[in-house]
Amino acid sequence: MSQQAGYSPNFKRPAEIMRMRRKRARSEAGAFSSGPGSTSSPGQSDSSPACVRPFSPGPLHRSGGGMKRRNPFANIENTFSPKKKLVVYNDEGDAEAVDSNQVNKLTEKEGEEDMPRKRQCRAALPFSARLTEVEQQELQDAPGKKSLNFSEDDSLFEEEEEDVKNPLLKSPQAIAPASIAPPVCTQYPTDWSLKTRVLFTSPLSLSWAENPKAQEEALGLSQHCRAQFTSLPHSIQDPRSCSELRCAFQQSLVYWQHPTLPWISLFPRINAERSFTGKCTPWAQDTALQKSLMSEWSVSLSSLYSLLKTRLCPYFYLCSYQFTVLFRAAGLGGSGSITAFISPTTRGLREAMKAEGIEFSLPLVDERRKSKEQQEVEVEQMEKAQDCSELKESKDCQEAEEGESCGYNNDDDEDDDDGSFSWLKEMGVQDKIKKPDSISIQLRKEGTAVSLDHKPESVVCVEGSHTFTLINFLINCKSLVATAGSQAGLPPTLLAPIAFRGATMHTLKARSVNVKSQVGSTYQSISSLEITGPILPSSLQAVTSLLRPAQKGNFAATLYTHAPSAVMNTQSNKQQCAAGSVDLCGCGLHPASIQQLQQPSSLGKTALTHINMNNYSYTWKN
Repeated sequence: MSQQAGYSPNFKRPAEIMRMRRKRARSEAGAFSSGPGSTSSPGQSDSSPACVRPFSPGPLHRSGGGMKRRNPFANIENTFSPKKKLVVYNDEGDAEAVDSNQVNKLTEKEGEEDMPRKRQCRAALPFSARLTEVEQQELQDAPGKKSLNFSEDDSLFEEEEEDVKNPLLKSPQAIAPASIAPPVCTQYPTDWSLKTRVLFTSPLSLSWAENPKAQEEALGLSQHCRAQFTSLPHSIQDPRSCSELRCAFQQSLVYWQHPTLPWISLFPRINAERSFTGKCTPWAQDTALQKSLMSEWSVSLSSLYSLLKTRLCPYFYLCSYQFTVLFRAAGLGGSGSITAFISPTTRGLREAMKAEGIEFSLPLVDERRKSKEQQEVEVEQMEKAQDCSELKESKDCQEAEEGESCGYNNDDDEDDDDGSFSWLKEMGVQDKIKKPDSISIQLRKEGTAVSLDHKPESVVCVEGSHTFTLINFLINCKSLVATAGSQAGLPPTLLAPIAFRGATMHTLKARSVNVKSQVGSTYQSISSLEITGPILPSSLQAVTSLLRPAQKGNFAATLYTHAPSAVMNTQSNKQQCAAGSVDLCGCGLHPASIQQLQQPSSLGKTALTHINMNNYSYTWKN
């Protein structure tokens, strides 16, 4: 094959393309030479000196009307022209630029499905055979059109231009998850419920969390007592060799409890008779021992409330065999005063609190009542609007309005509750209908209150100075301690994140296990970390904040909630305060934990069941 002028010997082309080019050049030279004024043509042979330019990536030196030629060593990406055009010459010899899209518009729809196969076939054919039959027929039928010439750019890079114009679309599954950036949520909602068990899972190993060295455990306990906290990097490459991480983990497992009996687990206390069965209970029949236990317990409870009042203790729990109480310091949960939640309660307990002068509210009942009243008001307004529209159309509008003002009044329901049956006299049947007695009316009123017993809706909220009265009530309450059964004579359990008088330091139990989980048809190795015990809200926040850098922002947690404490996320009815308005820096918690606990909870009467962190972003279920 003869070498053409202007090309490097290293740039080789298929023989079939070169033969077709020479044949087309000869036919075009003969056709254009007979046309008027056609001294030169863009379709002339590549060997013509008129169209040869120096071998350089610079612009073409046009001489004699030569056509622009591309550098064969230029990047393929630079050869794309925005619109591929066909150069057509009419009878007068003038060139016309025709958009190739107009020529191909008839075959676009037919060829969409078989486009990949057509590209392969057309690439293997000579250039003259690349046009479809419809294209050739249209070009031959065009009146006054003598010849057709493709520019050099089209013959060389037609296939690449088609690829650009018809890009391959990726399916949603083919798009990498990392390319879709989810909204980053750096914190999960505040959860005031107690957890009995938390199971963490992660694709990375969690074995660094167990078997601490003696020095690491001692340092972690010391940091907890001194309220000292270490800062960790955003990501830890080797968690097992990071001593600061392991010390901080031991620090997050510490909690304080009173009373403590090594042979009996004192949490949970509700429905816990099975854990007391067969255990030694020397105080059950010893009255003197019971008084001693209650005396020490009263001192511990008073100490906790004093710490809470001075904002040196953020919160604490009181767990009895009947109910659970959460005391929160001012500034936590969006409240500007000390708050206490009791759940579940009974009508007898609520009546006893009223007798002691303790003012309380039923947040869930009040919320339901308000929503019901709002719905009734909306319905009443709609009915009134409809009645007014009808009365305006009626001729007796004025009389109807006067009759409506003297008509039914909603206050009659309250009169009926009080035993007023005047409406029976108006009907003249007061003697024929049996009137309910006062006892029946009283029982009907109390039916709603009794139906709340032992339900989540029975949660009671006490705020402000009434919490101090509640402490005295709990110390002197006879029903606080069981008089029979396996828990007879045993005081309630006190739990707090900081030390208080008579408390014993405890640590949560942590155990790491590597398991294989089935993902589709394959098995994937997953590391798990199980933490058991009374898991306080601050402990959960501390552990998750440590897993964030250790597991490189990828882990999941399954939470098991102590059922009576699930409604502790309910908000009080009083005015909320702004977060950070109360100084709690001396309460012994990490600043991040304080910041989270200051926010009002959005969970209502539910609790978190799952927490998932993916790419340092939280998602959760409740």
